Amino acid sequence: MRRSREEMEAAELARLAPYAQSSAASQGRAHPEPRHRYRPEFQRDRDRIIHSRAFRRLEYKTQVFLNGTGDHLRTRLTHTIEVAAVCRTIARALALNEDLVEAIALAHDLGHPPFGHPGEKSLDTLMRGHGGFDHNAQSLRIVETVESPYPDFRGLNLTWEVIEGLQKHRAFYDPPPGADEDAGPHPSPSLEAQIANLADEITYYAHDLDDGLDAGLITPKQLCGLELWDGICGQVEREHPGLEGRSLHVMIRRAILDREVADLVDASAARIEASGVTSVEEVRRQPEPLIRYSDGLRRANQELRKFLYQNLYFHPEVAGVNQRACRLLEEVFGEYLRQPDLLGRASAARVETDGLPRVVCDYLSGMTDRYLIEEHSRLFPLPGRTGLWRH
Repeated sequence: MRRSREEMEAAELARLAPYAQSSAASQGRAHPEPRHRYRPEFQRDRDRIIHSRAFRRLEYKTQVFLNGTGDHLRTRLTHTIEVAAVCRTIARALALNEDLVEAIALAHDLGHPPFGHPGEKSLDTLMRGHGGFDHNAQSLRIVETVESPYPDFRGLNLTWEVIEGLQKHRAFYDPPPGADEDAGPHPSPSLEAQIANLADEITYYAHDLDDGLDAGLITPKQLCGLELWDGICGQVEREHPGLEGRSLHVMIRRAILDREVADLVDASAARIEASGVTSVEEVRRQPEPLIRYSDGLRRANQELRKFLYQNLYFHPEVAGVNQRACRLLEEVFGEYLRQPDLLGRASAARVETDGLPRVVCDYLSGMTDRYLIEEHSRLFPLPGRTGLWRH
């Protein structure tokens, strides 16, 4: 048995809610292309993202802990894959488009520089006066400009709906390039884009807490008093007595992933029903996003977020290494400005149109942690250097 793209699109429409974004109704691409025989539009987008160089480099980019400091700690790539999995679960439960939400999730962190959020902050400071740096805007820049695997245009030429989803941290009323100007204001993006935004948050709450406990920088005792944690401890101990260390991972799954996903699905389904929306166009005319936590869980998340910032993200063992790493980034940035001939040929070709600081920023933000460390060693050789840890 063989199914054509048209048959797949018909099957998709049959299982989607009326307010979901269907593949067949996509607003298309900036550069028109013939449709594929066997792949709907958002599946093509997902595949283009997976095959991009920027996606492959996420394997060696920091999530919280510098890449290479532990075999079991999350990287930017494993974070992205976990976000995509959470996205698909939520989208399926709400009868929304799983291919679209997965494509948005897989591309959402393509613009992250080496060394995680400290690296992003350093690049933003270095780019002051030149437009700054934001990893969400950089993700868009990568798929629209920097990645250029096709001979007829720059970028990956993703659909309008995926580009819309990558604007998740921008103002929702600001439509992406190519939007229909006569369609009126767009206060909210598609429900699929809204899912990708909150699934990102759910995922890093869970795995950053898991990694912090694994690394010994957070202890279970410190978690006592957090509403999310206390609410599940007793239940796990009753159901799984004697688990000891493994019980921590069970509690994280129950307290964070399971509870947050269930709450988000239930609260969002209620808001969608109350709104009365019957089409994706009506979703976009909503004054506020419809994918939301309940008020109780939103407050519990704020408490957990505050805890992670105080006890993990700025922990001396995390912050100290990241600060040293960012000094390397700053020194390499300055050297590239002084010697632009060090840039690769493809990057150098954009200097005239994009300006040297932006091209240097693109080049650096695309580097993996280890490549930037190696590049710094090459540009600033020192006798007896043993790596970042002693720099």
